Amino acid sequence: MAQCENIATNTADCDLKFLKLLSTKFRNVAETSTEIINLSAILNLPKGTEHFMTDIHGEYEAFNHVLRNASGVIRLKVNDIFGDTLLESEKRELCTLIYYPEQKLVLVKAKEKDLNAWYRKTLFQLKMVLRTVSSKYTRSKVRKALPADFSYIIEELLHESEQRPNKYDYFNGILDSIIATGRADDFIIAISGVIQRLTIDSLHIVGDIYDRGPGAHIIMDTLEKYHAVDFQWGNHDMLWMGAAAGCESCIANVVRISMRYANLETIEDGYGINLLPLATFAMDTYKDDPCDNFIPKIGANSTYNEKTLRVTAQMHKAISVIQFKLENDIIKRRPEFGMESRNLLDKIDFERGVVRIGKTEYQMNDMNFPTIDPLNPYQLTDEEREIVKSLKESFVNSEKLDRHVRLMYTKGSLYKVCNSNLLYHASMPMTADGEFKRVTILGEELSGRALLDRIDQLAREAYFLDDSDSRRAFAVDFMWYLWCGPDSPLFDKDKMATFERYFIADKSVHKERKGAYYTLMTNEDICIKILREFGIGEELHSHIINGHVPVKTIKGESPIKANGRLLVIDGGFSKAYQPKTGIAGYTLVFNSYGLSLIQHQPFESTKKAIEQGRDIISSRMVVETTTERIHVRDTDIGKELQRQIDDLEQLLEAYNSGLIAELR
Repeated sequence: MAQCENIATNTADCDLKFLKLLSTKFRNVAETSTEIINLSAILNLPKGTEHFMTDIHGEYEAFNHVLRNASGVIRLKVNDIFGDTLLESEKRELCTLIYYPEQKLVLVKAKEKDLNAWYRKTLFQLKMVLRTVSSKYTRSKVRKALPADFSYIIEELLHESEQRPNKYDYFNGILDSIIATGRADDFIIAISGVIQRLTIDSLHIVGDIYDRGPGAHIIMDTLEKYHAVDFQWGNHDMLWMGAAAGCESCIANVVRISMRYANLETIEDGYGINLLPLATFAMDTYKDDPCDNFIPKIGANSTYNEKTLRVTAQMHKAISVIQFKLENDIIKRRPEFGMESRNLLDKIDFERGVVRIGKTEYQMNDMNFPTIDPLNPYQLTDEEREIVKSLKESFVNSEKLDRHVRLMYTKGSLYKVCNSNLLYHASMPMTADGEFKRVTILGEELSGRALLDRIDQLAREAYFLDDSDSRRAFAVDFMWYLWCGPDSPLFDKDKMATFERYFIADKSVHKERKGAYYTLMTNEDICIKILREFGIGEELHSHIINGHVPVKTIKGESPIKANGRLLVIDGGFSKAYQPKTGIAGYTLVFNSYGLSLIQHQPFESTKKAIEQGRDIISSRMVVETTTERIHVRDTDIGKELQRQIDDLEQLLEAYNSGLIAELR
């Protein structure tokens, strides 16, 4: 009994200390009561709109457009506000102005005869849209989103009604003054930016910003400035993060993929990676090699000439051979990775032109390996070693890459639980019978959430630990395993058949067997089991949201699986996937009315979007609606606000009882 009394006393002492600390911020009954009222009011606002995107793969123009139009949400709001009072062409023009105000204004000013009349009409329309998108936020939050130059004016337009007799002339006076002072363009640009910002409360990038497309660095520049974004790392993101951490095998893979898709913009222009030593070496070493299997994959509109493609193919082959050699070092150094079967250079019979995989021999379609010593096939030549050294220096010393990778760490993680949704890029390692797969890392068996937490920790150790810390070497190697390891939740296949695709014509060995998750993900019970592992399985409206596997809509596949418990929103942002998927990606919107999937058709160009009002053609699929509108109190933020209210109510009671003295 005495022990229980001591525990109660200690708890009371801790509570009192906490309340005294809280009282330094809310010094009396009045201040505490005001904060309780404010927070309680916020709880009753509609929840903000969440926007989910995945597998962007460097397609900056399409990404930028979907970001600006909020997956069609802005167009829906314009339709709701103006209905039949505007022509479809007028609504399209207004939307384009909101998406691209600077560029659209140039076109408008070139053709409008009565520009002042256009300004007046447009400013009124923009004010109407802004009022609608800001209506679910507190004045304080809206105020923080406003540009300093126009903050006061926008607040006046938002919060006072021009319908009042005494306000009509006042409002017209504001509009006239904006036009007369020559600030109309700046004001339109500012208000359009605020509309974009307030339409989406938070953005979730569920993996794979990098590789294939040309603009990953531009996407990261954009996201650096975005008001609320988080990342769930994808396998291609992890590859770049590993390269930035100095993992030589990750670096070789990054460069190889850049060559494969003739994507030199990100690697050279974006991050300043010096490819000249590789180019010089490749042109000399493979000068008589057609490198047919290494011709880059380019689109129909590519501007690459034949000479550039040939040099790129030579560089592609050179870095691929270097990659296979470097990966051997990790495979030998880390036998616990269980990837010995991926060492194939020593399985080549150079006289007969065959390679042995398992117990079967396959004919090679390319036997020109001038840098491979058959007696020691994994040894780098002196020139190859210098190339690796040069590339590593470029990657680890790129200031911009370091800044972008740090953003991925600061605002990213392997998974995220948010508002009853579980977000991860690819997979949850599982056994065929539906159990969480036990994976051994540094002697510790882990599964489920504990496994993902440990992997998240290792990814951070690889980048942030000092070289002198013995833990870092394993963590850096593990970054490469996360890219292509069979038990990696970012990959989850038996192998990455890179060697086979380049050197063996027999497509039977190109196949990569997916882990059990990819079959089990259609089972509702399995999805609920996974959700329970992360603490949200008992919630009726909980979902898993991931990407990684393109949804082949052209073959009738659906992104909605397991009776709506799992949503796959990779439908092919990457142009390389679009012939297989038939579309250009899915995005997801979660607002106060429920969940909607948006299916996008290929984006033509920013130029056509601006000049011709060509929005991405999108179709909306309602996944789930609620009988009652979702409010802030129903969200994770709402739960945190309620905890703050509970604490403040205790403080209020302490003030009223005299336990804590008020300050005036």
